[in-house]
Amino acid sequence: MAASKQGDRTYADSGHAPWFSGTDDFTGYMRCALEMVLARPGLTRILDLPAGRGQFTDALRRAGLSSTPADINQHRPDYARVNMDAALPFGSAEFDAAVCLEGIEHIQHPQMLLGDLLRVVRPGGLVIVSTPNIQNYWSRLMFLFTGTFYQFNPCELRDLPPEANEDRFHISPVTLQWLRTFAAIHGGRIVEVRGDRIKKKWLLPFFGGLHSLGWWWRHRLRRTRLARLWVARNREFFGHLNARPMLFSRTMVVGIERTLGDSG
Repeated sequence: MAASKQGDRTYADSGHAPWFSGTDDFTGYMRCALEMVLARPGLTRILDLPAGRGQFTDALRRAGLSSTPADINQHRPDYARVNMDAALPFGSAEFDAAVCLEGIEHIQHPQMLLGDLLRVVRPGGLVIVSTPNIQNYWSRLMFLFTGTFYQFNPCELRDLPPEANEDRFHISPVTLQWLRTFAAIHGGRIVEVRGDRIKKKWLLPFFGGLHSLGWWWRHRLRRTRLARLWVARNREFFGHLNARPMLFSRTMVVGIERTLGDSG
């Protein structure tokens, strides 16, 4: 296999140590996800993918829940080895909930992963996805001036061979509209949207002014001829999109309920 340069390092079969991003902290998005799980009685069998350093699995187990941690990084011996860019090796409806924290943006096939997460939870179960919030006002401002979204700096991407089973970093930006659309295709619906800490809190007055200026434009989007066919759906979606978590939070944390039927 030909080697490819990655910064000052060379990727090659010989002597290459796979790299995976992660944090040792129990972050704000982890706290949000834990609260969402604990708020729903009956969610006792949880898939934690990617498990990272194991903090979320540990928190679930301390709460008396059964957690199956899975990751490609094999950080701990109790991890199931799972590549999120391939079919998940779990049965349909095997879990009550599946939690994917800061994982979907790292992979080549995010729609396949979302569909598989919905497949492995039972009807009425919950899939929780957290991902960098590229729709907050700081990200919008960054895109205006740089052409790149917040946390998606193209200069930080890792150029790896197609077959490399390791972290390419943030390669797949995900929006709330994307999640709503593909969740519905795979048998799910968004039931909750949360966020962690506010990004650039000192700019809140400026962001608030921008939001006020955009009121008429947002109003017009919901009054087009085609939009009038889905009034209730659009009211719910715009409610989520214009709530504080989506406007200002660093990370969006989205709860998706698997509706009755086969999502596979």
